[in-house]
Amino acid sequence: MDRNGGQDTGRVALMGAGAVLASLISVNFGAAFAKTVFPLLGAAGVSALRISLAAALLWLIRRPWRRRVPAGAGWWLAGYGATLGLMNLCIYLAFARIPLGVAIAIEVAGPLAVVLFGSRRPRDFCWLAAAVAGLLLLLPLHSDAPLDPVGVAFACAAGLCWALYIVAGKRVSGAVGGDAVAWGMLAAAILVLPLGVAHAGAALLSPGVLLVGLVIAILSSALPYSLEMEAMRRLPAHVFGLLVSASPAVGALAGFIVLGERLTPLQWIAIACIMAASAGSALTAGHKPAIEGAPQ
Repeated sequence: MDRNGGQDTGRVALMGAGAVLASLISVNFGAAFAKTVFPLLGAAGVSALRISLAAALLWLIRRPWRRRVPAGAGWWLAGYGATLGLMNLCIYLAFARIPLGVAIAIEVAGPLAVVLFGSRRPRDFCWLAAAVAGLLLLLPLHSDAPLDPVGVAFACAAGLCWALYIVAGKRVSGAVGGDAVAWGMLAAAILVLPLGVAHAGAALLSPGVLLVGLVIAILSSALPYSLEMEAMRRLPAHVFGLLVSASPAVGALAGFIVLGERLTPLQWIAIACIMAASAGSALTAGHKPAIEGAPQ
């Protein structure tokens, strides 16, 4: 009986780990695929298309209008959606200027800071030091691999929005529950869509572009969200956070395979520092997740 129970537990954990890996592959290769469309629509146009179609998909699936939004939650939902939309827009603007793996590594520092700055344990200062070291190595100051400063700034802004997204998300998740993402994505679309239309215009409505946008929305939103929910049901929070810390490396791999982006050894060292900080904080966070998943 114990043997069967152990086998079942191992099988469940393996399924959860596989779901996290599949989610990382989907969202990062979705981002790489989206970057191939930037020459046609621009980063703002692709971001608007992806967010709008993802919002439509979530509304069809969740149908949040059937449940009442509690009084007082509307403003928090608006703020949650604004941070969600700006986070997606900023990271796409960063992707347009710097490699995927580098941009994701910088962005991850936002939610990581929320975890580390809220801790007073001495060992967490080691993870904070590793994250800071990685970020310093990625600053556009090195002659062997100078990064576009504007791209770095957008990635930092995306990280800040991710941190604010966590704060706002905690407030709305208790009040609205699973409908929060659907409402938030709608607010994000209302914010970002005018910017995309101003940049890409009527090209957003062509059938071919809409089909490509739908594929990006599924790869970057609908599929990874579903996989992450399944993973979180099967894995302890610290294990989930540990696996998610591999996101910058998967992003760098997707950038290399799809876009031919090559990173220098120094950039790989920087990404490794940030991944180590993320993984370390996950392992020592007890029962709290180290990094909260976010649509990106």
